[in-house]
Amino acid sequence: MTRAIVVVLDSMGVGAAADAADYGDSDADTFGHVVEACAAGRADNDNRSGPLRIPHLAALGLVDAAQAARGTALPATGGPKSLMGRFGYAAECSRGKDTPSGHWEMMGLPVEFHWGYFPDTQPCFPQELIDALIARGGIDGVLGNRRASGTQIIAELGEEHVRTLRPIVYTSGDSVFQIAAHEGYFGLERLYELCAVARELVDKYRIGRVIARPFVGEPGQGFVRTGNRRDLATPPHRPTLLDVLKEAGREVICVGKISDIFAHRGVTRSIKAHGNREVMKKLLEAMRDAPEGSLLFANCVDFDTDYGHRRNVSGYAQALEEFDAILPSLYAALRPGDIGVITADHGCDPTFPGSDHTREYVPVLAFGESVSPGPIGRRSSFADIGQSLATRLAVRSLERGRSFL
Repeated sequence: MTRAIVVVLDSMGVGAAADAADYGDSDADTFGHVVEACAAGRADNDNRSGPLRIPHLAALGLVDAAQAARGTALPATGGPKSLMGRFGYAAECSRGKDTPSGHWEMMGLPVEFHWGYFPDTQPCFPQELIDALIARGGIDGVLGNRRASGTQIIAELGEEHVRTLRPIVYTSGDSVFQIAAHEGYFGLERLYELCAVARELVDKYRIGRVIARPFVGEPGQGFVRTGNRRDLATPPHRPTLLDVLKEAGREVICVGKISDIFAHRGVTRSIKAHGNREVMKKLLEAMRDAPEGSLLFANCVDFDTDYGHRRNVSGYAQALEEFDAILPSLYAALRPGDIGVITADHGCDPTFPGSDHTREYVPVLAFGESVSPGPIGRRSSFADIGQSLATRLAVRSLERGRSFL
């Protein structure tokens, strides 16, 4: 029996999807624009310079998949001519371009209803929602109450928050209600409790996630977010591959924020990790003793949180090169029957205006000793990933998706 290892490069889209214009994202291309910026010398920093160097990802077919998705060639990325995996790209049939929709769909559950969103106004939240949060949360008011970049709003309002102990509430282009508070002055557990209250309150607005955004620092010295983020997601509305595997007595081991995204449904073991390096370290450790027939599912969030949303092209490029350097260790941890999949959940083009996700195709790269290399073309849904893994793991078929294996 085999094992499946799925790594999500959070936000690493490979070109504007066919319906990108409906989302205002016609020219988005996260990976392609990073490659082009590197080739033009626009992504240099103190730790990297020159063309993007990702030989291992290129060998898996990432460049080929991206070129097929965008329909034009990309500058060289240092990859060999021979390919070692199955490669293609997938369109999202879910209605949003958010994190839960992308992850649920790749595990066989497209989101075909409309999430609720808060408007790009100030204030952005309904007054009845804020009033209820204040009354039930034991606070005397809030700060923010608008769409904002998480790091920018903390820099702007952090000192006032410390002085008043009023939490900072904000949203984005996603279906989210986010609450930022200082771990020491406000209290981490108090923040979590407040987010639990908010989770109940936003259900009527069909909001996908409430996100706790703790930070530390001192007035006059600056503030920085910590790794104690917590996502409170609405549960998947139907079974996913995670549920199918758990019901079959298999292990479902989630690293990073995956468990939160699925509201812990179908998860047998949750491993917390902050940042790409720690996520991959914890994943490799879990692979040592993960039993046959298990799914290991990890999310490398830095691409999205630190570089995509921050519109940091050089940081995105450096993160891709650092991830590429880890791939040989991932290959070495595979057992003979294992299958690995590298994909993404949406785009977040760091060259694009604003700070929101972008509607893009995502790469689908499958590899392992038992996986024959070659193209799989354009997939009509991320759900093809889940269906392929269900086939390989020998559990019942999912309701959606078509296997590429």
